[in-house]
Amino acid sequence: MSLGIDPVSTKDKTCNLDCVYCQLGKTGSLSFERKVYVEAQDIVKEIAGLPDMQIDYLTFSGRGEPTLAKNLGEMIRRLRACRKEKIAVITNSVLMTDPGVRQDLAAADFVLAKLDACDQETFLSVNHAMQDVSFDKIVQGIKIFQKDFPGKLALQIMFVEANKNCAEKIAKIAREIAADEVEINTPLRPCGVKPLSQEELAAIKKYFDGLPVKTVYERERKTVVPLDDQDTVKRHGNFLDS
Repeated sequence: MSLGIDPVSTKDKTCNLDCVYCQLGKTGSLSFERKVYVEAQDIVKEIAGLPDMQIDYLTFSGRGEPTLAKNLGEMIRRLRACRKEKIAVITNSVLMTDPGVRQDLAAADFVLAKLDACDQETFLSVNHAMQDVSFDKIVQGIKIFQKDFPGKLALQIMFVEANKNCAEKIAKIAREIAADEVEINTPLRPCGVKPLSQEELAAIKKYFDGLPVKTVYERERKTVVPLDDQDTVKRHGNFLDS
């Protein structure tokens, strides 16, 4: 059971990528600037007001890229001081080139990092990155982080038509990173591209043989009961349709 925390919380999606499969649609505010969007004390106050419930992870994700929050590390540390749950961060990996971001992420128990490409061309095609964002440097940042991170690192790989033929090369990079888990996904929630079939994803999985792989079609689909349907749809798309 994961409680999602949005450390950016802007009206429009604020991100440094504009991925073709994003369930939130187009990026409203394309930004690479780290700044304080929400005060850490406000996050702590909101979570303190939750009803008693079973929560396994406090998960930083939200309506954009959570590492854009300059006070992400402070939020993690303050929550750890007053909550018993483990803390996770879902990131698109772009800012893992920054030592300060890696330090913030290192405070978490579980980091889930995006890896949708094998080279700059695919990175631009699938993730719609700006030309001056280097895919190779991002991969290097993930490797540096993994080397010293005491927690659990997962790679999240979203396969669509544009990158399905890169599976073997992406698997090679995944082996070099040596993450604790590799999640092979295809977009099952409503978005701008079609998902790959179960058969296509099974064929892709073979390239990752020997790695700790999980695929979206093989996972148990649990019933999701959000605290607030309207707010969940606003932040994550109409998950009920999927």
